[in-house]
Amino acid sequence: MGEKVTIWYRGASYALGRGKGFYGIWPAGAPQAQPFEWWPETPEGWYGAWSRFAGIEAPGTIVPVGPRAAPVPGAAQVGGPVPAAAPISGMRALLAAVLLAVGVICGLAGLFPAYLAGASLAQQSANLVPHVIYLAVWAASAVLILLGGTRLRMGALLGLGTSIVTFGLFFADVGTAIAGGAHLIGAGLVLGLIGWLACTAGSAVALQLRSGGAPGGLRGSPRGSVLTLVLATVAGLGAAIAFAPSWDSYTLRTAAGVTQSVTAGNAFANPAPMIAGDVAVMIALVAVAIVAALWRPARLGAALLAGAIIPMAAQAISALVLLGQAASPTQFGISPAQAAQLGLKISSGVTPAFWIYCAFVVALAVTCARMFIPGHPVAVNAAPPRSPQADSAQATWPAAGGSVSAQP
Repeated sequence: MGEKVTIWYRGASYALGRGKGFYGIWPAGAPQAQPFEWWPETPEGWYGAWSRFAGIEAPGTIVPVGPRAAPVPGAAQVGGPVPAAAPISGMRALLAAVLLAVGVICGLAGLFPAYLAGASLAQQSANLVPHVIYLAVWAASAVLILLGGTRLRMGALLGLGTSIVTFGLFFADVGTAIAGGAHLIGAGLVLGLIGWLACTAGSAVALQLRSGGAPGGLRGSPRGSVLTLVLATVAGLGAAIAFAPSWDSYTLRTAAGVTQSVTAGNAFANPAPMIAGDVAVMIALVAVAIVAALWRPARLGAALLAGAIIPMAAQAISALVLLGQAASPTQFGISPAQAAQLGLKISSGVTPAFWIYCAFVVALAVTCARMFIPGHPVAVNAAPPRSPQADSAQATWPAAGGSVSAQP
């Protein structure tokens, strides 16, 4: 049975238009063929289709087809022609940015009072660095949200990815206090939790399904999408597994030349509340990696994945900062005076598990970069689905021009 394909925009190599219940990208001048890629006939589907079309088409070659498909100001930008029903309102965007700003301010204020057991983050550089990195990501998220358009959606997903992963890290800190007694909780930890909550709320407010894309399946997607899913899943699982073992290695040497090596930092050697927090981090990382690989358009999924990668990379940086600090004999229940009397020297290092973890985090970063860079589409054999969605919103979307009858 024949099916009408309406072409709205055409470039040097590809054409963007609408079939029955879907948006698609076809070879220029061949709308009778199967589309290279397709998206559901929804506002977020239009965003995904336009973003992909603008990313793979030669710059400056995109032209509207037909008098009713007049160019929209800024149409050549990543966001493309925006459906009237989809953009997030200015007030909502402002609210999201304000929440993120409040969260960042609370987080900065929480760096200086006592955090856990009377010590502040500012006094512990190995703990200070990752928290500053989290706050920098949330601040960048607020800026992107204020810039609007596609950057708004990327900012929301960037901040949300960081919030999802850092939930477990903050929970592990709270778990330390739960295991050791509520008196260990300082004002710095309370402010940090308030900051995390505000930043998470701001990212969630900015993220609307109708403007932020959505996870999709692989049916009808290019083969590169399957590869991306595999890479993200394997790298996420590898990083999560390598996150649990001990990273810190200490070598004790006596004056008599006797040496002994010990390791520290095994996630499962901690009290139960701390284990729960670390497990939450591992589960969150794998889940975000999979969802990000399935997200359409892919560059928005890359923003979500980047938000998850950054705090995990911050953990590695924290370990390296700790490596550069002199190990104290008090870590082993020995006073400095006793260590001097015994001629005991302690050197620190990292275990192989740390380098394996770093390799998987780098693999995640490479996968993320691959998602940011649009690839060349590959034709698919599967026919696009017939969507039963109503056409009531079509009046607010690009007008059709240049209709062509086609046999799928």
